[in-house]
Amino acid sequence: MTENTLFYGDNLTLLRDRAHFPDASVDLVYLDPPFNSNRSYNVLFRDESGRDSDAQITAFEDSWHWGETAEATYRDLILGAPEKVSTAIEALLKLIDRNPMMAYLVMMTPRLVELHRVLKPTGSLYLHCDPTASHYLKLVLDTIFGEWNFRNEITWQRTESHNTAEKYGNVADILLYYTKTESTIWNQQYQKYGDSQLSRFRHSDSDGRRYKLDDLTAPRPDSNSGKFEWRGTMPGPTRGWGYRIEQLEEWWQEGRIHTKRDGTPRMDGLKVYLDEAPGKPLQNVWTDIPRIGNTSSERLGYPTQKPLALLERIISASSNESDIVLDPFCGCGTSIAAAHKLKRRWIGIDITHLSVSLQKYRLLDMFGLVSGVDYKVIGEPATESGARELAADSANEGRYQFEWWALSLVGAKPVGGSAGTRKGRKGADKGIDGVINFFEQDGKGKPQARKVIVQVKSGKVSSPVVNELIGVLEQERASIGLLITLEPPTQPMIKAALAAGYYQSEFWGKSFRRLQILTIGDLLGGAGVDMPPQHGTFRQAPRAPEQRDAQGRLL
Repeated sequence: MTENTLFYGDNLTLLRDRAHFPDASVDLVYLDPPFNSNRSYNVLFRDESGRDSDAQITAFEDSWHWGETAEATYRDLILGAPEKVSTAIEALLKLIDRNPMMAYLVMMTPRLVELHRVLKPTGSLYLHCDPTASHYLKLVLDTIFGEWNFRNEITWQRTESHNTAEKYGNVADILLYYTKTESTIWNQQYQKYGDSQLSRFRHSDSDGRRYKLDDLTAPRPDSNSGKFEWRGTMPGPTRGWGYRIEQLEEWWQEGRIHTKRDGTPRMDGLKVYLDEAPGKPLQNVWTDIPRIGNTSSERLGYPTQKPLALLERIISASSNESDIVLDPFCGCGTSIAAAHKLKRRWIGIDITHLSVSLQKYRLLDMFGLVSGVDYKVIGEPATESGARELAADSANEGRYQFEWWALSLVGAKPVGGSAGTRKGRKGADKGIDGVINFFEQDGKGKPQARKVIVQVKSGKVSSPVVNELIGVLEQERASIGLLITLEPPTQPMIKAALAAGYYQSEFWGKSFRRLQILTIGDLLGGAGVDMPPQHGTFRQAPRAPEQRDAQGRLL
C-alpha cells in the first residue's frame, strides 16, 4: 500500500488482511494502545473468572476484563501462534491467572504478531505504554521480535510532578523500541545542550563564535592506522590520527585547528563551533518534551493525546522521507499528522467513527487535506445501504457509530460522545447530537459566536421530530438547526421546517433556512448545510507551516 489511508475497524481483522497489509510493507509502527493506568494495580490482578464481563473486553474502551472473547483468543494463541509465543502466553497465564492484566496481554499479543509480520526488515516498532504493564509487554515483544532486536526502553517524562499518597509520583511513560532485524533505519537525534555541556564551549574566535576543542587522535595500541607525521607532529606510540590527512588539511586551511607556539597542530586542537554543533546525542530518558498543557493551541480535547514533538522525534529517528508509518490505535491522529508533516506516507486505524472523524478534521485544519481526495478512508459507509448496516449493528454500538459518522459528513462536533470510546452518553444532550460553530461580525467588526445545532435520526421520522428540534433551537438560541435523517422526510416534516423561517446574516448579506433537513443520501451525493462559511468542529488544530522545495515551490 502506498496511498495515505485511514481505516475504520478492528485493527486485528484489518492487519490480518494481506490485501491491505502484505508482508514487509511498513517501515515504522507506533502504537499507543489504551490501558487504564488509573485503576488500582491490585484490581488488575483480581480473579475475574466468575464474572460475566465479556462485553467489556474492547480495546477502544480503555478497560479490560477476562471473558469469553479473551478465553477464545487465548486458545487461538495456544493452538495457532508461533511456538515461542504460545509458550510465553501459557506461562503468563500460569503466572498471573485470568484477570484484566492477562486479558490485556492476550488481546495485544496477536496484534503484535501481525505488526511484526508487516514490518520491513529495516523497520522499527515503538510501543507506548505505562509502567503498570510495560514489563509484561516487553516479555511478549522479546518473544515475538527476539530479545536481540530490543533496542531501548525509553522513559518519557511527561510532567514535572504528581501528588500520590505513600509512593513516588508517577510522572513518566515507557516507550519500548524494537527493530525487525539488526539492519535498521536510524537517524541520530539530538537535544539542546545542558549547562555542563555548554560550559565546554569556553573559547571564542575574534568574531565571537564560541567553540570547544576536540581530540584529533584516536587510540591505536595494536594498529598502524593513522600513525604518520603531519605538519611536524606525530601521535604517541599507542595513538594515531583519527582522520584522513585530506580531512586534516581541509580543517587546517579553514583555520579550525589550534596550534602550539611553534606553529605545529595541537593534537587536542580541533575547533567544534557551538553554532554548528547539533546538540547532545539523545539518550533513553526524555525530559525535554512536556505533555500538552490545558491551554495549549495543540490540545484537541482527546484524553490520551500525545505531543506532536514526541511523534516527530520518533518518526525522524526511525524512518526517512516517503517511508510508510503505521499507527494501529491512532486515536486523534497525532502520529499521522507528524508523519505527514515530515513527508512520510501513513496509515491509521481506529475502531470508532468519532476518532476517524477527528483525524479527518485535523488533517483538513493542519494541511488542507480532504478526505477521499488527498487520502483514502476505508471502512466508512459509501452508500445508503452501508449506512443502514452501520445503524443496525447493535453489537457494535451502531446507533452511536452511525451518529458520529453522519456528523462528520457535515463537520459537526459530537455532543455526548467521549473520545476513545465506542459509547455515547444518553439523556444529557437536550436533543442535540452535534454542533457546528461559526462567527459573525457586528457593526464594529467584533466577532460574534454563533452555532448550528444538529440532530441525527437513524430510524423512522415524523413532523413531531421537527417541532421538537425547533423548540430546542429556540431554547439554545442557536442560529440554525439541522436534522440529518436516514429515512426520507415526510411532507408534513418539510412543511414544518419551512415554517421555521430564516436566519438573516447581516455580515454575509444572505438568508439561510432556520431549520434544514438533509438525508444521508443527500450528504453522500455532495449536499451540505447551508450556513455562513466560517465554521469549526473540534478544537481546531494549528495550521502546519508551508513546506517548499529547493526551488521555492509549494510542496
